[in-house]
Amino acid sequence: MKIPIGIVDDHQLFLKSLSMMLKSFQVYEVVLEGLNGKEVQTKLSQLETPPDIMLIDVNMPVMNGAETAKWLHDHYPQMKLVALSMNDNDSIVIEMIKAGCCAYLLKETHPDELEKALQEIHAKGYYNADTSNINFRRLLISEKESVTITEKERQFLQYASSDMTYKEIAALMFLSERTIDGYRETLFNKLNVQSRVGLVMEALRKGLVKL
Repeated sequence: MKIPIGIVDDHQLFLKSLSMMLKSFQVYEVVLEGLNGKEVQTKLSQLETPPDIMLIDVNMPVMNGAETAKWLHDHYPQMKLVALSMNDNDSIVIEMIKAGCCAYLLKETHPDELEKALQEIHAKGYYNADTSNINFRRLLISEKESVTITEKERQFLQYASSDMTYKEIAALMFLSERTIDGYRETLFNKLNVQSRVGLVMEALRKGLVKL
């Protein structure tokens, strides 16, 4: 039985191209295509069974990606939400994660990576691209370091999961920006990630922070 999947994107050419690509993977059935969040709401009400996975464009009219994701998360909590965007800005990524997305993929993602990501999302409920791109140096360092998270690091993680800049976090914690950079690098190593997005995803997965 094929996995039901939905797509919401206001660019019809991309929407149709992605739909065809998903069908080519042989394991997915595209059961919903929408141009915005409102259209998705209407079409979902007409489906007997909602999609297991929903791919959501970040920038859309009527309802943007975050608004659409939040509505879906509230009304279909079992649905796995995946953000799609041309933009990898940290604050936008974190906004989508906070809205309920379990993964954030760039539209330039290679089809092979997309297929792998969807497999992991279906099987595990999340996908963190950072974990498949860990360089060897970070892996070696992380094996030697304690995985214990200090209270200050936990506090930093919580703030890093917001849309605050590192400078704002430093001011809030009454610490220098250099110290905050140190916390960031240490946690990158401990959690085997290479970006703020990866940090937040891993912290959420491990239950180290709450949104």
